[in-house]
Amino acid sequence: MAVEISRRRFLQGSVAMTVMGGMAMTPSDLFSNEKEHGEISITTKTGTGEAKLVPTLCEMCVNKCAAIARVEDGVVTKLDPNPMFPKSRNMLCPRGNAGIQALYDPDRLKYPMIRVGEKGEGKFKRVSWDEAYDAILNGTDKFPGLAKILEEEKDNRSTIFFCAGEGMAEHTFKTFYTGFGSSNWLNHASLCLRTVVSGYGVTLGAYPQADLENAEYIIMAGANRAEAIVTPDTMDFFKRTKGRGAKLICVDPRFTNTAAKADKWLPIKPGTDLAFVLALSYVAIMEELYDKAYVEKYFKGFKQYKNHLYAEGYTPEWAEKITGISAEDIYKIARDFMKHAPKAVYYPGRRSTFAKNDFQLRRAMAIFQALGGGIDTKGGLVFGKKLPLKGHEVVAPMYAQAEGVDVDRAKGGHGYSDCAIVSGGGSWIGFRNRVLEGRSPYPIRGMFLYKHNPMMNMPNTEKTAKFLKGLDLSVAIDTMPSDTVMYADVVLPECTYLERTDPVKTFGGPEPSIAVRNKVLDPMYETKPVIEIMRGLTEKISKPLFEITKKYDEDVQEDIADRGEAEVYKEFDLTIPFKHSQEELNEHAVSGYPGAYEELCKHGVFYPKMEEYFKQVSVNEYVYYPDDKKAYTVRGGKPKTNSGKVECNLVNIAKKGVDPMPTWRKEYEFQVPEGKFRMLTGRHAQFTQSGTANNAMLHDLIHENYIWINKRVAKKMGIKFGDMIEVSSEAGKTRLKAYPTEKIAPDQVFFIHGFGEESKELTWAYRSGGNDNAVIVDEIEPVYGGAVMHSTNVEIRKV
Repeated sequence: MAVEISRRRFLQGSVAMTVMGGMAMTPSDLFSNEKEHGEISITTKTGTGEAKLVPTLCEMCVNKCAAIARVEDGVVTKLDPNPMFPKSRNMLCPRGNAGIQALYDPDRLKYPMIRVGEKGEGKFKRVSWDEAYDAILNGTDKFPGLAKILEEEKDNRSTIFFCAGEGMAEHTFKTFYTGFGSSNWLNHASLCLRTVVSGYGVTLGAYPQADLENAEYIIMAGANRAEAIVTPDTMDFFKRTKGRGAKLICVDPRFTNTAAKADKWLPIKPGTDLAFVLALSYVAIMEELYDKAYVEKYFKGFKQYKNHLYAEGYTPEWAEKITGISAEDIYKIARDFMKHAPKAVYYPGRRSTFAKNDFQLRRAMAIFQALGGGIDTKGGLVFGKKLPLKGHEVVAPMYAQAEGVDVDRAKGGHGYSDCAIVSGGGSWIGFRNRVLEGRSPYPIRGMFLYKHNPMMNMPNTEKTAKFLKGLDLSVAIDTMPSDTVMYADVVLPECTYLERTDPVKTFGGPEPSIAVRNKVLDPMYETKPVIEIMRGLTEKISKPLFEITKKYDEDVQEDIADRGEAEVYKEFDLTIPFKHSQEELNEHAVSGYPGAYEELCKHGVFYPKMEEYFKQVSVNEYVYYPDDKKAYTVRGGKPKTNSGKVECNLVNIAKKGVDPMPTWRKEYEFQVPEGKFRMLTGRHAQFTQSGTANNAMLHDLIHENYIWINKRVAKKMGIKFGDMIEVSSEAGKTRLKAYPTEKIAPDQVFFIHGFGEESKELTWAYRSGGNDNAVIVDEIEPVYGGAVMHSTNVEIRKV
C-alpha cells in the first residue's frame, strides 16, 4: 500500500514489538508521522508503581471474555482476566493476552485514505476525515460517489450493499444500513454458523447452549474444542473427560487434540454425519430408548418421523457403509447416549457449513438430542435467560425506489434463487456470484464494509477479487490493511477495541449478565470508533442524499406538500442515531436496572444481586449465582417454536423444495476421484480466522499453516516434512509446507484457515502459509445459502 506520507518501519529481529516480554522500541510510525513528532519510545514492561485499571471486553475472538487493562503512563502494559464475568470466569487465553499487540501493531491503519492507483493495487493517499467523507459522497477522478450512483439509479438504495464481520459494534454499523435504505445486508453468518443456527431454530425454536459443565455424555462431531477455541467451558469440560466424570465421543475425519482426549474416536467420512445421526435416531426410537413422556408432551410429527426412519431403512448397518463407522459402535453410542440422557449432549457446534446436507444434519441432531429429553435442562442443551436492554432511536425510512432483494423469476417471488430461504445475513456466495454472472435484477454498484475480509473468508478468492474490482464504490472501515482493504476506494480507519467503548451487550445463559467494553485509551493516530465514523459520514451525506430522494420519490413529494420538508426530513435524517455518545447510549440501555451503569463503569459487568451472589471460593474459583438461581430450565423443557413442540416434520418448508424431515440422499455420499484428495479446513486456538493473522505475538507461536497429508501417501509421493506443496482445484492454487501424519485418511488433506494473506502491508501475515479459500470451490448449501467448506477435491504436488 503506497501511502503518500513518510513511512518507516522499525523491525527488530523477526518481531516488531513483544509487548508482554518487556522490550522497548522506538517505532516512529507507531504513534504518528515522524515529521510531526520524531521518534517516540514506548516501554511495555509491566511496572509495579501506580497504574490505571480499566475493565473491558476482549475482541480477539468471538467469546468476548472480560479483561482488566493495566495502563501505565498512557501505555497498556498488561491485560489480566476479570474474575467478575460469569461467561469468562477469570480466564484470558493467549489470544486475549495478545490484544496489546493489536493495539500497538505498526501495520495498523492510521489515517483516512483515498485510492489513487488501480483497484486492488494498494495505492492510496492520506487525507483528512472530511476529505474522505466528501470522496464517499462526490467521488474523485478514480471513482464515482454516492450522489452520482444514486442519481443514475434513480434513488434505488439497494444498488449499494452493506457487509459486516462479527463484533459488538456491528449493531452500530447496521443502524447506518437501516437508515440508508438498502435491502442488501451480508454478514459473516453464511460463511460461518448459519445452518446450525437455522437448523436448531426451526426445530427447537432457538440455537441453545450446551451445558458441558454438567453433561455426563457428549458426542462432539467436527468440533475441535480442545484446540479450536480455549474458553472456560472448554477447560471445565476437558477436566472431566478421560474417566473423570464425563464420557466423550469424538466424531471427526482427523485425529485431533479433541480425539486424543476422547474416550472413543470415530474417523467418519467427511460429509456423512447426517447418516450417522439418522442411524442413532433409528436405534433410539426402534428400541424405545427415548424419553416417552417428553416425546409425548413436546414432539410434533414424531410418528411420521419414526415411520420415515423405518421406511428409509436408516439402520446402523446401512450407515456403516456410508460413514465408515461400524454398526456395533453406532448401536452402543445410541444406547449409551439415551442411558445418560437428559444429561447427554450432541454438541451443536459453532462450526461452519461443511456439506450440502448441513441443514438437515442440524435438524437431525436437534431431534436426536430431544429424544432423550435433554432440552432446557441441566446437563443438556439450555436456552438460559437474558437480561433485556432498552433500545435507542433509529431511523428506518421507506424509500419508494429501493428495490427488494434478488428475485427468483422462475417462481415469481422475492428471495434468492440460489437457496430456499433468505436469512437476515443473506448468502455471501449467492450474492457475489449473481452479480458476477449478471443475474442481479438491478446493478450492484457500491459497498460499505465493516470489519470484514471476504477476500480471505469466502471460497474462491479469484471470484471475490473480480467481484470487488467490478464495484464502482467501495468503502472499508477496518483496523488493518487486509486483502479486502486493498480493493477499497475509501479507507476509514477504526480504532482498536482497546481504544473505544462499544455498545453494551447482554449475555444469556444459565448465569445471565450484562457486560461492556470500556475504552482503555484514547484512539491513537487519526483513528475513530465506528459510532464517530458514522456520525461524521451521516452529517456529510444525509441532506444531499435526501435531495436525490425528493427528486425521484413521489410519496416523499406528496408528503412534503402536506407536512412541509422539515417535518418529512426528520424521518430521513441519517444523523439521528449517532447524535449521542456510546457512553450515553449504554447508560440508557441499562437504565432499567438501578445502579447498573455505575457497576459497568467500575467492574465492566453487571447482573442483579451481583454484590450478594459473587464470591471467591478458592484461588481461581468464583461463584456468580447460587446453583438454585441458575437458569438451567426456563420453560420446563418446552421448545421455543411457535407450536411449543420439537418440529420433526416441517410441512411448510417442503413447499420450497426442501425435505420436510431429515433425509439422506445418494448425492451426499463421500467420493474422491483417483489421484485427488478431499480438502478439509478448520480453526486453531491461537488465531481467529484471518483477523489475527498479522499479530506478531501470535505469529511467533505459529508462523504458518501446514498441510496434513497421510504419511503413507506422502512417502509414495516423495514428500517429506517441510516440503513445499502446491494445492490446486478448479477454483485456484495455494502453497504451503507439508506435514505427513497418520492422523488423517489417505484420501484427505487438511490445513488451518486464516493464513496466506496477499496484502504486502501485513508484515507478518503476507504470504505466510496457504489460503484455504483460494482453492475451496464455491458450492452453496441449498436451504440457507451457506458456503460449503468440505466438498472440494484437490490435487497436490511437491514443488
